[in-house]
Amino acid sequence: MDLSYSPEEEAFRQEVRSWLAGNLPADIRDKVVGYQHLSKDDFIRWHKILAAKGWSVPHWPVETGGTGWNITQRYIYDEEFGLAGAPGLPPFGPAMCASVLHKFGTPEQQARFLPRIREGDDFWVQGYSEPGAGSDLAGLKCRADRQGDQYVVNGQKIWTTLGHYGDWIFCLVRTDSSSPKRQEGISFLLIDMKTPGITVRPLILMDGGHEVNEIFFDDVKVPIENLVFEEGKGWTVAKYLLGHERMGSGNVGGSKRELAALRTLAARELKNGKPLLEDPRFRDRLSRTEIELEALEITSMRFLDKMRRSGQPPGADVSMLKIRGSELQQAITELMMQAVGPMAQPFKAVDGGAIDHFTSRLAPRYMNMRKTSIYAGSNEIQRNIIAKMSLGL
Repeated sequence: MDLSYSPEEEAFRQEVRSWLAGNLPADIRDKVVGYQHLSKDDFIRWHKILAAKGWSVPHWPVETGGTGWNITQRYIYDEEFGLAGAPGLPPFGPAMCASVLHKFGTPEQQARFLPRIREGDDFWVQGYSEPGAGSDLAGLKCRADRQGDQYVVNGQKIWTTLGHYGDWIFCLVRTDSSSPKRQEGISFLLIDMKTPGITVRPLILMDGGHEVNEIFFDDVKVPIENLVFEEGKGWTVAKYLLGHERMGSGNVGGSKRELAALRTLAARELKNGKPLLEDPRFRDRLSRTEIELEALEITSMRFLDKMRRSGQPPGADVSMLKIRGSELQQAITELMMQAVGPMAQPFKAVDGGAIDHFTSRLAPRYMNMRKTSIYAGSNEIQRNIIAKMSLGL
């Protein structure tokens, strides 16, 4: 097993780092490192910059606009983005829907959708979770009834991240309720968000941000050619997609950047007249978190080595990256809160305007990061997957 980087890979890292230093817009970086929400225009502007460089979809095949990079180069690319404070592109189009189209899409679907995803012309969102079907996704009830050359969709999706930005949404819908197995009878549809009958309603989170939404479908007509793969076989597509989502959920680069910011805070904040970093209890928790992040990085590299040698996608045990990555992200936000104490609260100025400084956004950040152990399949579900598929329990 080789967990080191070659000289060529280290040179590639420097190339990515130098390009980010010269091309990442300062206002976008400041929003990322300052825990501010990015607008749709921010995402699209950054996507266009990456597309012009040819780096918007590095994991795609070369023939559809990818870079031809190997798995290690793509990992380095993602890590350097996290370290630099560069936002990753929302995964719903470039990573998730595109992976499905490459694997299951018809030539017509690929020709229609992939170029626009690559160039950032369409903003995609995901329609999976429902009020009664989240981690237990097979319980979904949103229906799509075949009527001639179209489907008529009725139902609801919830927790739709950035749904208010969406131009298109890929949805899991139930096309057949007769099978005793709930995973059967589910289909995968691509739906234009401008179609009549779609209503997007915001869900304002504890941090005050409008990040997620609920979406209602009332007699929404979807052309039959927007069905991906076979009718009733959408669960096969969903499992394939979720495997890709979990591989990138460790976020090692971003966590390294966050830990560096935490050390800066702890060296500045005082406890009993001394920097918090000198407090043995705090320093112990910080050191443990740093060691666990190093262990996560090594584990990620083990997956990389296995994938580059076998050429195969990750197996069920990739869920451990999702579990530990999300837990570490939450642990860092907890230490941030401890480091600054009451200053982490989102104070208001006397005139009613929000005080816009870094520490005042730590409490909203802490609350927002509670989601990481839930999305892409809750950590409890991930442990069940590992027990069943990897350990045979």
